[in-house]
Amino acid sequence: MRNLIGMAVLLTLSLITAGCGSSSSNSTTTVNGNWSANLTDSPSGPTTYTFTTTLTENSGGGISVTNFTLTSGNGSCFTGATTETGTFTLGGNFNGTVTGTFGMTITSQDTAGQDVLTLQGGVGPNNTIAGVWSVTGTSACVGNGIFTFNKTS
Repeated sequence: MRNLIGMAVLLTLSLITAGCGSSSSNSTTTVNGNWSANLTDSPSGPTTYTFTTTLTENSGGGISVTNFTLTSGNGSCFTGATTETGTFTLGGNFNGTVTGTFGMTITSQDTAGQDVLTLQGGVGPNNTIAGVWSVTGTSACVGNGIFTFNKTS
């Protein structure tokens, strides 16, 4: 677990640092749009969950999360109605490069109980976000790992 967290921190810091020094419009990350997430249990591990969603920046660092669709994952997890919330702490420069932190929580309530998926990461260049995830809840829905989040349009 300690190594996983260390790797995620290094990955997040390298993405943030890569975005800080670039002035190319190709390195710009914009929040608003459709995103696709891939969650694994380790850098080379199998995919645990994938989902797509639409993010829209709100004032004060919040984001609106809509059109959430879990496209793969543990079949017994997140089967009920879901609620999604998210935050960004953004920084950047006058060339349009965005850096900062990202957080998202997906909560599902069904007859078996409540499951909560939490993502914490950093905004990187070229419309990417990366970091660590964890899921808690019913006995079948427990785990953690790393994620990548890519803007699809």
